[in-house]
Amino acid sequence: MSTKFVDGGVTAAKGYKASGIHCGIRRNRTKRDLALVVSEVPAAAAGVYTQNLVKGAPLKVTKSHIDSGKGISAIICNSGIANTCNPDGEEKAETMSRLTAEALGLPPESIVVASTGVIGEPLRLEPIEKGLPELVAQLNEHGNEDAAEAIMTTDTKRKEAAVRFEIDGVRCHIGGMAKGSGMIHPNMATMLVFVTSDVSIAPELLQKALSEDVRTSFNMISIDGDTSTNDMVVLLANGLAGNRSIVSGDDPAYAVFCEALGAVTRKLCRMIAFDGEGATKLLECTVSGAKTQKDAAVSAKSVICSSLVKSAMFGADANWGRVLCAIGYSGADVDVEKIELYFRSEEGRICVCRNGRGVPFSEEEAKKILLCSKIEILVYLNDGEGEATAWGCDLTYDYVRINGDYRT
Repeated sequence: MSTKFVDGGVTAAKGYKASGIHCGIRRNRTKRDLALVVSEVPAAAAGVYTQNLVKGAPLKVTKSHIDSGKGISAIICNSGIANTCNPDGEEKAETMSRLTAEALGLPPESIVVASTGVIGEPLRLEPIEKGLPELVAQLNEHGNEDAAEAIMTTDTKRKEAAVRFEIDGVRCHIGGMAKGSGMIHPNMATMLVFVTSDVSIAPELLQKALSEDVRTSFNMISIDGDTSTNDMVVLLANGLAGNRSIVSGDDPAYAVFCEALGAVTRKLCRMIAFDGEGATKLLECTVSGAKTQKDAAVSAKSVICSSLVKSAMFGADANWGRVLCAIGYSGADVDVEKIELYFRSEEGRICVCRNGRGVPFSEEEAKKILLCSKIEILVYLNDGEGEATAWGCDLTYDYVRINGDYRT
């Protein structure tokens, strides 16, 4: 399949407009804090949600709206306050949805509502209600950047991706935006990700595609081991591309859609991991030759989650024993004596371990490779066909500084 990355984020697909403003939720007036994405027509919708037992009120409201099956026409999201662990949280999320619906002339159940920020502080609806007229007035087909900025918290840069592809000769698009910098350790989905498409596809297949995709995309990211309370991934498909509707998982068009979706989600994964709080390096661990795909995924995720591995990568220290240690306690079925390990970056590739034992290597060459901003940890288990990739970042002094004064 010919898939081409294009600009446009959530507005790359036909029929979507977006906007983002500062309405007054956040203290810093230079930061946008309210985002809106609108589809011209009701879209099929799918969602996956955090598995943290403490769930933000917006998730519960959004899930009920998506589960109604009536279609979703808009996404409203604020940053700064999470609207979590508050006695009136669901009421405020419903009100936020209703206010948005009234501003757009839509039914409240057609709205996805999301919030991100500090947990436990009450969300004031007055700034949102006051800002909605401006937010609606600024909706446009090039508003993706403003919207992507408005959902950021400790993120240092916007996270957007979009692709163009064809289904039966019809040009189609998938685009998305994400926020995620800290509290990233997914268990079904854990950050805010909004993906839009103009493909016509049955809602149950849309949900199937998203649920299967997150297992090998967003569920394979870890920044700090904390699973957040508010985070979710929502996928909309409004059908305006005009393709023959995808109604069967056996349809070759379904595979094309899933491949395009994966291209977008994996690009967003790398952006999230590279923008981890205080991060200076993107870490990508690929485990191949595992007995099963699950063994590969468990091993790769364990390496990425290891604080000792993350610290070694920050210091450009080729301490390969920490990688083997993380694989050893991961719970994966691994024959340690078959493990082969390499570090790779734009400066080259170096073998540091073979048959589960260290091999002679140049410390200077290894240092040069690990000083790069993007590092691959390549693990060969030589015991099967299973393969998986996980993404993370190094652990730096700034991570503690950022999280030490997060509320201020």
